[in-house]
Amino acid sequence: MDPAFLLQLVLNGLVIGVIYALVAMGLSLIFGVLEIVNFAHGEFYMLGAMGAYFLATQVGVGYWPTVLLALAGGLCIGYLLYEVLLVRIDGKGFERSILLTLGLSMVLQNLAIFLFTTTPKMIQGPLTYSNVSLGPLQVPVLRLFALGIGLAAFIALFLVLHRTQVGKAMRGVAQNREAALMVGIDPRAVSRLAVAIGIGMSGLAGAALAPVYAVHPLMGFAFVFKAFAIVIIGGLGNVSGAAIVAVALGVLENLIAGFLPQVMVDGIAFSAMILVLLVRPQGLFGRGVRV
Repeated sequence: MDPAFLLQLVLNGLVIGVIYALVAMGLSLIFGVLEIVNFAHGEFYMLGAMGAYFLATQVGVGYWPTVLLALAGGLCIGYLLYEVLLVRIDGKGFERSILLTLGLSMVLQNLAIFLFTTTPKMIQGPLTYSNVSLGPLQVPVLRLFALGIGLAAFIALFLVLHRTQVGKAMRGVAQNREAALMVGIDPRAVSRLAVAIGIGMSGLAGAALAPVYAVHPLMGFAFVFKAFAIVIIGGLGNVSGAAIVAVALGVLENLIAGFLPQVMVDGIAFSAMILVLLVRPQGLFGRGVRV
């Protein structure tokens, strides 16, 4: 067995794994703070990718400005999403949140199909075919960029949650909303920020991966269900657990895809989810404390 081939599979798995992590961490953060299951989360990943495609091909914006604009756009959309829709069900109805976000997902998906059609699109730029030599490996530059963006976002979110007053407020609201309110924390402000960060990370993931894979309006639908499996395996509301499981899943999927038919790969996450639910229902990293 060629070691270089295995290293290439692992590296590709790390890239897709950190993108899984960006989406899953945002999903986990929103659930941890608001107890809302956001079925529209994958569509914001899709919107980030479609926005990156539009900026790169129609406006001529470079890679890094596109990524920053996608992040900023995601933060703004998350802010509006909470103030317009989610604030009305915050902590009041788990079932209502599922129906609301599922309906929003259908609206966004069909609107994207109407505007862009279902034809997959590729972003062509100066870095599209650029590679970096790492020993025996030839690594596309854009994959390295996506890997770096994912790692930087994970570190930034970890520091925010564990080293800042805002992060401690989020964790406090996630653990006990009433107690947090009694000590002067505004649950509405914290929830608004959590949704903004979660949607922003999803948009960032879409923009980071847009130059690597084909972009189309249906790309978020399958992605969000895999993110749900990752969140359940890691432990509902556990952001760090979701990140660890996401990276491990990305590497495992690519290793298996190197030796087995591709059709078998997508079942890995859901098979693992079923096994974890049978053996450890709270998830691998679930400790009864969210975020």
